[in-house]
Amino acid sequence: MPQGIAKANLPEKICPVCQRPFAWRKKWARDWDNVVYCSDRCRRASKSG
Repeated sequence: MPQGIAKANLPEKICPVCQRPFAWRKKWARDWDNVVYCSDRCRRASKSG
């Protein structure tokens, strides 16, 4: 039996820059509460404008 969470059941957030939903990723496991942007591109865009 596989371990973990099914992809359909992953938590999601909405990126404040592009307004698109993005899902939890394993690399964000320890810091999910502090993740705000879906990508580095959106993070840079928020600081410049």
